[in-house]
Amino acid sequence: MRSDRRKILGGIGAGALASTFPAPWVRDLRAQEASEIPVAIASPMTGVFAFAGIEGTDGANHFAQYFNERGGIAGRKLRLIVEDTGYQVPQAVAVFNRLVAEYKVPLFLGDSTGFQKTINEEVNRRGLLLAGASFASEIDDPKKYPLQYMPGPSYSAQVGMLLKHIAATKKGARIAFVHSDTEFGRDPIAKSEAYAKTLGLEQVEKIVTPPGSFDVSSEVLKLRRARPEFTIFHGYVMAPVPEFMKQMKEARVETQFMGTFYSSDLGILQKMGDVADGYLGVNAYNYVNQEGVSGPAMDFIKKANGGKYRTNSYLQPWTNLTLGTEAMRRCLESGKEMTGANLKAALNTIKDYDMGGVIGVPISIPGNSLGVGRIFRANLKAGKMDPVSDWIRAEA
Repeated sequence: MRSDRRKILGGIGAGALASTFPAPWVRDLRAQEASEIPVAIASPMTGVFAFAGIEGTDGANHFAQYFNERGGIAGRKLRLIVEDTGYQVPQAVAVFNRLVAEYKVPLFLGDSTGFQKTINEEVNRRGLLLAGASFASEIDDPKKYPLQYMPGPSYSAQVGMLLKHIAATKKGARIAFVHSDTEFGRDPIAKSEAYAKTLGLEQVEKIVTPPGSFDVSSEVLKLRRARPEFTIFHGYVMAPVPEFMKQMKEARVETQFMGTFYSSDLGILQKMGDVADGYLGVNAYNYVNQEGVSGPAMDFIKKANGGKYRTNSYLQPWTNLTLGTEAMRRCLESGKEMTGANLKAALNTIKDYDMGGVIGVPISIPGNSLGVGRIFRANLKAGKMDPVSDWIRAEA
């Protein structure tokens, strides 16, 4: 290993840690002839999102163990090559160039929307499959991003699911959007405003804020005057969401707080404190500590973690690898090389696929996204998220 930032992972307990990939790798070698399948992962194991990178690396490694213990694909085991990015796009690009050149991986997992957009042309040129942590609506476009996919619904689809739940709960409800003035925050808003109108919902306010902590009192005053029955947050992980909720409750604004994937993890909501109790969030997955959830994958996850709660960041690479390896299996079984184009075509044949308990309904991937989600309510006293809707399909 060339630096202490790189970890060679995959198949813990199966002897894969100490192995080295057979050399030389010839790009045109038919994929079936190799003994391992290498997958590279650029993960933010240091920096501001190290908590997510560490969780994600654990999730990826546990998936490799799960996959390899079940025989891999025709005896070929999965081997993960993981390197830290510090959540910096230039570092992620450098990791991509180095690992793809060295290992000629058929699948690469990235760490951010910025990286996935920046590297897109190079992915197309090199001809491999790419996934990551992003749910950016722009990436959910097979024409612009033909060799990418995401492990859940896009941000636009997530807000759309919240709006469908609102419409089913109260006809003509008054709603407000609160989002950060970032690319992440702005992503689904225009489409969501238009969709709310088609559902007969009344938008009474839209608040745009900087990300992070700041004095929200003037924005809360606007919301107090608007009196939304439902307030949807997007473009944040934590701050300033808890301050909004605290001040709005103090002002006796009777509104249901809601949010998208990255502010809907149980661990995040617990850090927000009591103000987050009752918060509704859309999630792409079942929660690891959710009652009554079972299946081969989820049962393995629970056993491997010994009852420890794992975040959504753990389940994202698990899902990416589930989908990626299924595409690989379909390629190899049809006698095709694992090029990006062949893998993406195989991925798009996935229909009504059982995710082993990680997701509660069979999934399909006709384009770039896995378009299902469910609304959960934070039950902080019980330390869990309770489902309050059925699984919701994204609008086409």
